[in-house]
Amino acid sequence: MKRKILAVILAVLTLGAVLVSCGGGAQMRMGTGGTGGTYYAFGGVLSQYIKNNAGINCVAVSTEGSKANIQGVASGDYQLGTVQSDVMAYAWDGTNTFAKDGRVDGFRVIGGLYGEAVQVVTMDSSIKSIADLKGKSVSIGAPGSGVYFNAIDMLTAAGLTENDITAQYLSFNDSADGLKDGKIDAAFIVAGPPTPAITELTTTTGATLVPIDGEIADKVMANCPYYTKYTIPAGTYNGQETDIVTVAVKATLIVAADTDEETVYNITKAIFDNAEAIAAENAKGAELSIENATSGMTAPFHKGAAKYFAEKGVTVTAE
Repeated sequence: MKRKILAVILAVLTLGAVLVSCGGGAQMRMGTGGTGGTYYAFGGVLSQYIKNNAGINCVAVSTEGSKANIQGVASGDYQLGTVQSDVMAYAWDGTNTFAKDGRVDGFRVIGGLYGEAVQVVTMDSSIKSIADLKGKSVSIGAPGSGVYFNAIDMLTAAGLTENDITAQYLSFNDSADGLKDGKIDAAFIVAGPPTPAITELTTTTGATLVPIDGEIADKVMANCPYYTKYTIPAGTYNGQETDIVTVAVKATLIVAADTDEETVYNITKAIFDNAEAIAAENAKGAELSIENATSGMTAPFHKGAAKYFAEKGVTVTAE
């Protein structure tokens, strides 16, 4: 019993230290991703705009990514977090990568930030659609990772299973090396374009992207509402002469469920009222919009964010 009481006291003291800065102002930690990734860089920009426009000393913290951020926000280690919308849905429903750990509901949505496209990269000219992956050696990400479940969703929509391909469970970098070395025929990479690994591949090897469109895209979006249509504009990658249509999940900003409404309203306003200025500092800011922020979400919004979007004429589900 004494241990439980001590644990509660320590948790309260820790939260107090996080939420109150030396000057007495509010302070928040934003879980992002690795220091070399988009989450960390974009999170750093968002943190500055939150600090300058909402009066909150917000700090971007490097983490292991979506799952760690969801768990961290729910546990109080972070107050904000950037996450993939599909991983967020897994947490809310207690499925896929959260099936073993169980459902997590201690967070709410502030809004979608930018698209993370499902990109299928190949150097095999015979692969022109997802269906053409049958019988090929394909990297589908580490077992249980977000990329893995994205790949399975695409294969399923094309009438294929994991057994219809020679599955390779590789990281981004290992996938790129495998394509260069001819050890795999194609790789699923889920990230916001232009993705550095793909830029390098298209520049040095002539690799191309496989579209995910038409019936396959429609099936994926019907089965999994966290996917949205996404167009990779011509010229995004070397040798890409036409637009590539695919689907995407969204990098999404979440907040601890018990954060007060006024604070979340001010954070939401600080970001979306300054979208143009943010875009000038980070290219991903160009995708910030009310429409993008409010579509494709499968977990409820925070009431503070819902208040902001209502002022812009958009109604979202909030708890």
